[in-house]
Order: sequence, then structure tokens, then C-alpha cells
Amino acid sequence: MISVKTALAIISEFPKTYHFEVVSLNEALNFVLSEDVFSPINMPPFRQSAMDGYAFKYSDKDKYFIVGESKAGDSNNHILKEGEAVRIFTGALVPDNADTVIMQEHVEREGDKIHIQKMASQCANIRKTGEQIEAGAIALKKDTKLNEAAIGFLACLGITTVSVYKTPKVAILVTGNELQKPGIDLEQGKIYESNSIMLKAALRKVGVKDIEIIRVKDDYKDTKTSIENVLNTKDLLLVSGGISVGDYDFVKEALLENDVEELFYKINQKPGKPLWFGKKENTYVFALPGNPASALTCFYIYALPLLRKMSGYKHNHLQKLIAKSKSAIKNPSGKTLFLKAKLEGGSVEVLHGQSSAMLYTYALSNALICVDFETAEVKIGDEVECIKLEL
Repeated sequence: MISVKTALAIISEFPKTYHFEVVSLNEALNFVLSEDVFSPINMPPFRQSAMDGYAFKYSDKDKYFIVGESKAGDSNNHILKEGEAVRIFTGALVPDNADTVIMQEHVEREGDKIHIQKMASQCANIRKTGEQIEAGAIALKKDTKLNEAAIGFLACLGITTVSVYKTPKVAILVTGNELQKPGIDLEQGKIYESNSIMLKAALRKVGVKDIEIIRVKDDYKDTKTSIENVLNTKDLLLVSGGISVGDYDFVKEALLENDVEELFYKINQKPGKPLWFGKKENTYVFALPGNPASALTCFYIYALPLLRKMSGYKHNHLQKLIAKSKSAIKNPSGKTLFLKAKLEGGSVEVLHGQSSAMLYTYALSNALICVDFETAEVKIGDEVECIKLEL
């Protein structure tokens, strides 16, 4: 049995290689760039008006004759003489020999003449060619996560595709004779299977789209065959249940028979002690405990950082912070505790119902309190480490 710190250190060593793909900008939200993106054009591509108003060549005059109009999308480049101006609108092409735009609120118009009430400074209200970015410059650097603003920025440069880190293909293998799909009357001795639905929701929330759910009975041959098929097609396998030492727990044996290298098994923590992690070539495996709260805790602490790293994220772990405990906590076990909790402001409170089978308390939690294995007691008002449950 290893410590939490050691387990995290082992996981942090992987992956050794990354996969990339080219995706449409329309599908690139929350992906991470795998290479620098260069601007193919100047932005703006021409001198633009930043205001609705009038464009002219700056002088000490306060009256100008209007000789034309420039609205957004027009390509006509008006040639202005001294004392002439054009009516212009936001985003429109500024004539080459105009150097100033005055906003319409600062002029009085009479027919084809304007009288300036408040003169703008020379070169005012004009966006210069390439003011935002010049052609050939780096628009966004490698390892940038693409949010909606980044996508909009690249679109305004005319870019339609980007090279990104490929999100992992994931399989969720659910074991257990006692499990029954929700939606039908519950049979005697059965429970509704929730882990696959829960884990799929968590995966989708972090951007994983290729998710396959496989259900097997507590049968060694079926378990071994299902694992073999997944190892050939997926980047990550999450196994739910069957990793303990009961007579019908076949997962560990089936993994080893499929030549999956065991990197660790069992962590000195509560909940989630019987966590197994291994790899075969470029496929990684987490065999999670079957109890729902244990499975979700292990996903948050161990599987999520690996998933994020495989997807190119710089910051892989959930955010940690220090808060004052509103609860007294006893830890005679000598294990690291992950306790479902409610974090508000600078204080955090342990919620009732810490059983590894209880998801109800998890549904009300927004944080986990982490109590180190060397800490036997936390008093009310003591500072504790918290992990925010925000994916």
C-alpha cells in the first residue's frame, strides 16, 4: 500500500507521448492547441473607423463639406481634398488621405456641411492596420485552451481549422451481478447501476466525447475478453468494481492476464483504498472501487489529472485552497481522508453521510477536505486543505 503523494507522483510520469488532431474551429471549444497559430492577415486588415461620425484630413478648420459616405463593407476609397469629409460608420474603411474621425455627437450638420462643435485630436478614432495583430505574428501560442473568445479571435483572422491535443478515447467497464439498469422495477437483491452514468457525466464535463460503456457479469472469461477488446481501441479504461479480494472479483487477474503492467495497487486513504493503476503500451487503466462515492473520489484525485494531461492542459489537478474547519475531525485510522464538504467563503464544513456508498452527500458537496494520514485530529477553527469540486 502506497501513500497518496506517491500515487500522484507515479501518475504524473504519464503520458510519455501525446496524440494530435486537426479539428474544425466550430468544434474546438475547450480543446488545447498543440502548436502555435500564426495570423494569416493583419487585423484589422485596413484602417477602420472606431466611431460613427465623419472622416477628414486634420486642420484648423471647423467647417467641412461632405462629399461621400463610407459604411461597413464598402470598398470605395474616397479621395478627399482639403476641407472635405465623408460620413463614416463604425468598422468602415477610412480614406487613405483622412487621418481623423470625429464622432457624430461633436458636430452639427446642415445639409452637405458639418460644423465642428468639439474638435477631436489628430488621428483620433481610427483603428490602424494590424493594430490588433500583424500578419505572420503568433495569434495564439501552443498549449492555449480554446475558450469562446479565442475561437472568435481565430475566426476573425479567417482561420477555420486548428491542430489540438486529441482528447482520450475512454471506456467504462462496469462489473457486478447485482447491478441493474435504471428505468425498470428493481429486482430483489439488485441495485441500480449508477457509476457508469456518473463517470460518463464527469468525462463529458471535461471535454471527453468518445465514451463507451461496457457491462459484464462477475465472470472471469467475460471480464478478460472485454478488457482485451478495450486495450486495442481506447486510450483510457475506467473499471468500476471487481478490484477487491472477494471470490467474484476478477478484474485484477484479468488485467494482468492481458499484460497490463501494474503500477500501483491500494492507497493509504479513505475512501478509495483499493484503487489499481496500470498501463499497456499507450493505454492506461484505473480500476476504481465499486462504491459510488469511492469511485468518484478516485476519479477526481487520480484519473482526472491524467485525462487533463493527455488533453494538453497545463493545470491538471482540481484547485486546492486552505480554509478554516467548522467541524471537529478525528482521524485515528492513519489514512489520508477525503471528506465530502461544503465550502463557503473561508470556512468549510464536513457533511453528514461520509459512507463510501453515499452519493447524496456528494451531490450537496462543493469541496473535499483532505486530512493527511499524519494528522490525528482537526479542531474547529483549524486550517485544512480543501479541493474544490469544479471541473
